Amino acid sequence: MALYNFKKVAVVPTAKDFIDIIFSKTQRKTPTVVHKQYKITRIRAFYMRKVKFSQQSFHDRLTQILTEFPKLDDVHPFYADLMNVLYDKDHYKLALGQINTARHLIDNVAKDYVRLLKYGDSLYRCKQLKRAALGRMATIMKRQASNLTYLEQVRQHLARLPSIDPYTRTIIICGFPNVGKSSFINKITRADVEVQPYAFTTKSLYVGHTDYKYLRWQVIDTPGILDHSLEERNVIEMQAVTALAHLRACILYFLDLSEQCGHTLDEQVKLFESIKPLFANKPLILVANKCDIITLDELPKSQRAVLKDIEADKELTLLEMSTVTDKGVMEVKADACEKLLSYRVDQKMRTKKVTIFYIFVHFQFETHSMTNILKITRQVDGILNCLHVAVPKPRDGKPRPPCIPESVLAKRQQQNNEKRKRKLEREIEIEEGDDYILDLHKHYTDIPEEERYDIIPEIWEVIPVKNTDNV
Repeated sequence: MALYNFKKVAVVPTAKDFIDIIFSKTQRKTPTVVHKQYKITRIRAFYMRKVKFSQQSFHDRLTQILTEFPKLDDVHPFYADLMNVLYDKDHYKLALGQINTARHLIDNVAKDYVRLLKYGDSLYRCKQLKRAALGRMATIMKRQASNLTYLEQVRQHLARLPSIDPYTRTIIICGFPNVGKSSFINKITRADVEVQPYAFTTKSLYVGHTDYKYLRWQVIDTPGILDHSLEERNVIEMQAVTALAHLRACILYFLDLSEQCGHTLDEQVKLFESIKPLFANKPLILVANKCDIITLDELPKSQRAVLKDIEADKELTLLEMSTVTDKGVMEVKADACEKLLSYRVDQKMRTKKVTIFYIFVHFQFETHSMTNILKITRQVDGILNCLHVAVPKPRDGKPRPPCIPESVLAKRQQQNNEKRKRKLEREIEIEEGDDYILDLHKHYTDIPEEERYDIIPEIWEVIPVKNTDNV
């Protein structure tokens, strides 16, 4: 289930359409005929109603825009940062702020002109005041033309964003352009990402889903990243950086051993080192792709020396893979899922938000190693530190046994001594098996014994069908 559904944001009309919609609705929903022979109070009420209805329609429509568009301070930091990259946070907030200001201005215009209409002394004067009020409202909306156009463009782009759940199990694929990231996600998921032999084929985030151990996994394909400073990266690259920075996921960094991507192995390793801070405290796997062209063992010594530091790091895993021959594809997927599972379990074990019920159940039904017992003990200590159990202290040595009434004790004793009068039909059926035939007639106590097995006649229109001799 998607955490944020941006597709539900309503269409933002242009300023001209906005005005036409509201005034057309006012014309349809309010009375349209007034005569100068009417009492002046009725004429005033007629035009005041039109002004108030137009103001309320503008207010409701603008409020809908303000509430449906996501607030950057309330959404997940991943989406807030992604929207800042795509739409410019300051421009977005300014547009919504201008819409909010327009709403207040329209409310004030209606309030002022309703006050003036209360003192209108003729039909003509009231009509001119109504025209002035609606004209000022229309002018305010015309000034919001650029903001409404911008918000509609943002809405259309938001609706096309993939549904990414920042809290679920996630695998992120990153690396230089054209190293095989999209081919890998097409192999392990049902996503149909375009694959072409040129760089930056993928220009936005793509999401696919796969299953592992009966769990649903979210796989994100990111655009390629080039090795330069953060300030020089474009919008396409910053989307990948945003996903790496904010999503708690397993990272797959792809290397092209054949260097057909247009970048040497040394450049790919340097990029890995430059964005390594984004991988901090996250499970990480380096994938040596295109091993159908050249394997790690076939690399020249100069290129193999580049990978020496990576291979020496025990915390890093380097796996070979080929999306052409499918060699190692499932192994990479399984290893990434296992690493992320272990990481998520470890994160949960570190937190103290574990209920005592969970701990008791595990102690009763699981066999623990010493490590598990130590972890659970740490959790118990973390919970008990937050609790205070009040234990009463005896004030003297006088015995105070529990006081149970004699009638209650006698009733308990009677219940224990009494035996069940008869077995249940279900118990008899279980004991005798298939030989027993269920007989409910023998328990008909209100019917004489010789009549218990009589066939009950069918009744039709209050006449016994089988007993028609007396009719």
